[in-house]
Amino acid sequence: MRTGRKERDAPEPTGPWNEITPGLWMGGHFTTPPGRALEPVFVEREFDLVVSLYTRPGHGPAPGVEHLVREIPDGPLTTGQLRAVQEAAARTAEAVHGGRSVLVRCHSGYNRSGLVVAQALVDLGHRPDRAVELIRERRSPWALNTTVFVDYLTTGLDTAQLLAGLGERDRPTG
Repeated sequence: MRTGRKERDAPEPTGPWNEITPGLWMGGHFTTPPGRALEPVFVEREFDLVVSLYTRPGHGPAPGVEHLVREIPDGPLTTGQLRAVQEAAARTAEAVHGGRSVLVRCHSGYNRSGLVVAQALVDLGHRPDRAVELIRERRSPWALNTTVFVDYLTTGLDTAQLLAGLGERDRPTG
């Protein structure tokens, strides 16, 4: 499965992560601080839970920190991948609701992490459009530039799974 970053036109973020709502952070594995070259981002013990939708060896978190890995591509998702997004979002929302600090991350912290953070915000009571606005205000205007992810949010992930399942049944086998 290819999980590399799709939108190469977007600039790398200038910081490793940003707080979207209290306790809910969104970030990536790479950053370009002002006036510097691309740098890797390493997570140690800054968060109680780290949700990774893209992984790189050595990027953390530290041993003993809860780490949920659900690698997904930056593009159209299968029903199984949509279920993984829902599971990651539910775990994220539950942790934030319980007062834990959570980092959701992908390659640059724009799309895959945006999808999970937005769904977690929906699970916590936000409207999908407001969730997208918050992410773009607090992480980057480039966040959620994979339009199918915004479509999944506005349609609802349950409905998106049903529609994806129809497409999967229509594909030829063998």
